[in-house]
Parts: sequence; C-alpha cells; structure tokens
Amino acid sequence: MDISASGDRITTDILVVGGGIAGMTAAIEASEVGKSAVLVEKEPYLGGRVARMNQYFPKLCPPICGLEINYKRLRCNDQVKVLTLTTVESISGKPGNYEVKLLVQPRYINDNCTACGECEKVCTLEAPNDFNLGMNQRKAVYKPEMAFPPIYTADATHVKNAAFKACVDACKYDAFDLDQEPCTITVNARAIIWATGWSPYDALKLDNLGFGKYKNVITNVMMERLAAADGPSAGKILRPSDQAAIMKIGFVQCAGSRDENHLPYCSGVCCSASLKQTQYVREQYPDAEIHIFYIDIRTPGRLEDFYTKVDADEKIFFHRGKVAEIREAPDSNNVILVAENTLTGAISEMEMDLAVLATGMVPNVSTDKLPQDAKRDDWGFLLANNPSGIIGAGVANRPIDVANAVQDATGSVLRALQTLQRS
Repeated sequence: MDISASGDRITTDILVVGGGIAGMTAAIEASEVGKSAVLVEKEPYLGGRVARMNQYFPKLCPPICGLEINYKRLRCNDQVKVLTLTTVESISGKPGNYEVKLLVQPRYINDNCTACGECEKVCTLEAPNDFNLGMNQRKAVYKPEMAFPPIYTADATHVKNAAFKACVDACKYDAFDLDQEPCTITVNARAIIWATGWSPYDALKLDNLGFGKYKNVITNVMMERLAAADGPSAGKILRPSDQAAIMKIGFVQCAGSRDENHLPYCSGVCCSASLKQTQYVREQYPDAEIHIFYIDIRTPGRLEDFYTKVDADEKIFFHRGKVAEIREAPDSNNVILVAENTLTGAISEMEMDLAVLATGMVPNVSTDKLPQDAKRDDWGFLLANNPSGIIGAGVANRPIDVANAVQDATGSVLRALQTLQRS
C-alpha cells in the first residue's frame, strides 16, 4: 500500500491508537491470535513515554531491552501495519464496523533511506529536542532511538530552508522527497483499542513551586532524561543553572497531585519513580544528601521492598510534609524548599542544589479526538464498557505503571476479541 496517495483505505480487525508500550503490546497480542491490526502513532518513533525512561523500577534495568523485543516482533509481523506520524481525525460507526479517518504527516524521506547518517552530519539547522523535553537541540534531520520505520525524519519547519539543501545533497540514495504532503487514510476496523498514554502535569501551573522561574527546579520526567545516556547531558546529572555537580537534592512528591486545584487523584507511580531516581543520584554522587518530601509513601505490593532498600541509605532523608513554596537563595541559584511537617505542624526551610517536582500523569485521552458518545470519568480517563465501544488500554483507563500497562493491554485485546465475536 502506498500511503502517500490520499484516499487509501485499509480494512483490519483491530485499530490500535497509540504506539507506546500498551499499544505495541495490544497490536502484537492481537496478531498472535490471528487477528490483523493497524497501529497508529503520532511520533516518528514507537515506545511512547517508556522510550524516554532511563530505567524501570524496581529492578533498575533499561527499558530499551523490552522495547527492542517488541520492536522486532512488529517488524517481522505481516499481521500488523504500523503508521507513525499519524493521528486520528474522526471516528464514525459502531462496534463491528468503525470508519476512522487518519491524517499522516510527511516524513520528507522515503524508503530509500539506509540510515547512514550522512545527512545529519552536514546539517547545520537545529530545532528543540522534544524527546529530551526541549532541554537541548537536535538536528533538523534526525533518527530517534525507536524510529519506525528505522529511517530518518526531516523537520517540517526547516525543509524549505535553503541551508537544508546540504542535507539533500549529502544523500547518495535519493531518499529525500521534500514535495511530500499530508495525506489521509481511511481505516475500516471492527474494534478499536485506545492506548494514547499520558503527559506530565504542567508544572508551570504550580506558581508556588518555581518551575519555569528558577533554573534549578525541574520535573521528574526531566530528571529521567538527564540521567539517560542519550539525554541532553549524556547521562550526567548536573544543575541546569551552571552545570555543577549535585551534592544536595530535594524530591517534591505530589507536586500538583491530590490537590483539588490541580490533579485531584494520586498517579500511583510517582513515589516509586522518585525512589528510583534517588538511585540515579546515588550512583553518580556517593556522598550526596537526598531529601524526599512526601504526604505518604505509596509503594504497594512488591515495591515495598524497594522502598525499604532506599530507606536504608543513611544519606536519604524522608520528610513527612508537602512542600508549600520554593524560592531561590540569593547569589547562589540554590533553591529553598519550605514545607510543613504534617505530624508536628513545624515549618522547615531547607536549601538544595536542585529540586525535582514529582508531577502526576494526565491521560492524553482527556484531550484526544473521540466520538461524541465516548465517555470519560471526572478525571479524564475512559470509562469501562464505554458506550462508543472503544476499548481503553494502559493509562487511557487509569494511572498505572509499565508492568500493569502491559497486563492491561493484554486484557484490552481479550475485550476486542469479544467485540469481533459478537460482530
């Protein structure tokens, strides 16, 4: 199928929207029971938020291992059609007979690309690196770690720039096609699984915590990228203000969460994620002081052992109290965390090199284009047994960790199979 021609039509058993860990799992599981699937992802790569993680908790292993396995299973699978740089424009119909309009953005590079990298070497144009949350720049022609297909992508904002010609001229394989235009594809699907994942809560809304105002206040997702080898600092955790080493760091739990003015719910993963990130700091800075400010530590099940391990570190200090204010120390760019102890009522002020805000998970489904009869709960998650018939998977349903998202995706396939059986 040539997806560059507008008006293409695909017929499939299951359409999976979202190419993160839940979406990849759902498409693969469906194909391995003999059903065809179309997997749609808005980015030029697969893996979603998991692809941006440095390590999983509690084993502290790199997620790229598991993602690579799924990536290979997709590449070798003729039952799954993967469409990246693609979004859903509209959905009509009902379970057993959906019609979905997809919009595919141009990559400006065709299948002749061998990913040799010569175009990137000569590229002088740069753009903010979204993969690293804008903390550094990338070239205008680039190849993400989990690119699918495994070829380069050109930045739409730069392809008409005269300087971009150097990239085109460097290609020996005639892989550039700068005349590509967005195109539409119609998918007829019998069932739809929605797995569009989550975004971090906008820390700019937390006026009292100084994000965006003080350079040495970052979020937990930024911390994840700072610790990653392919991150903006090649894995070295440094203060953004002056690239100095970290000797005293504060983790601010429930930053905007469990708060009727922001996110009223607990995301369930933030405590474990911060505990994991303390280990990133400890590995690089054996003598650093680490302070965790919390309402209560939530590490259910086997994660309790992980908490116990972290708690045994004599230089990790737990403070029961929600941080009410962060301000900058004069002349040092250090940040001062002001918190009230919820047990004693005492107010404490502690000066840190860096503060990390544990912001919660906002489901992308809360803003996705869905049919009018698709119902969400008060927090923006998809309702179970949705009137639209659309089946949620992963964080589209509720805030969960990676392991539970994978299990949830398998469950979504079972529900999709029931839809196929009934139709």
